[in-house]
Amino acid sequence: MANHSVQFPVLRWVGLAWLAVWVPCYARGWGWANFLHICDVAIFLTVLGIWVESPLLLSSQAVAVLVPDAAWCLDAGWHVVFGHALIGGTEYMWDPKIPLFLRLLSLYHLLLPVVLIWAVARTGYDRRGLWYGMATFAAALVASRAAPALQNINFAYLDPFLRRSWGPAPIHLAVVLAGATLLGFLPTDLALRRLTPPRAER
Repeated sequence: MANHSVQFPVLRWVGLAWLAVWVPCYARGWGWANFLHICDVAIFLTVLGIWVESPLLLSSQAVAVLVPDAAWCLDAGWHVVFGHALIGGTEYMWDPKIPLFLRLLSLYHLLLPVVLIWAVARTGYDRRGLWYGMATFAAALVASRAAPALQNINFAYLDPFLRRSWGPAPIHLAVVLAGATLLGFLPTDLALRRLTPPRAER
C-alpha cells in the first residue's frame, strides 16, 4: 500500500492551537450562541477539513464564507480609512469596552479566506461544495432563531440591507437564504470552478 503524504502537516496543528485559544476566549467574551455565526462555524469545519484532507469540507466552507469574510474586511478597512462603517457589523472592533485581545481574535476574518483558497487550490474544488455550503448556512440560520433577536445572528431576524423582517420566521429565513445564495454562494462557486483545479479522484 502506497504511503499517503500529509497535505497540511503544519497547518493542521496550527488549526488545533487556534481552537484551543479562540474557543474559550470567544465563549467567555461573546457567549456560546456566537458560534452560530456562519464564519465561526466555518472555522470548526475548516480545521476538520484540514485534518481529514476533505476537498468537500474545504470547498463547502469556501463557498459559505468567502463573501461574508470579504464584506467584513471591506467594512473594517472602510472604518480604518474613513472613520465609519460602510456595511456595518464591525463596529465592535473600535469599542473600548470590549477587551482588545478579544477584538484582535476577530482578525481571523482576514486569514480564513486565504487559508481556504490555498487549501482548495491544493485539494481541488469539489463541486458539491455549493450544496454543502448552502446546507451549512441553512442549518446555522435556522439555529440562529434560538438566539436572542437583538443579536440577529446570521440575519435570522432582520436582513442586512433594509434591516427589516420579511414576515413569519419560515418566510424570512427563506428570503435570507435565497439572498445569500444569489449574492454569495453562486458567485463564489463560479469563481472557484474557474480559478481552482477540480477535486482529484482517488
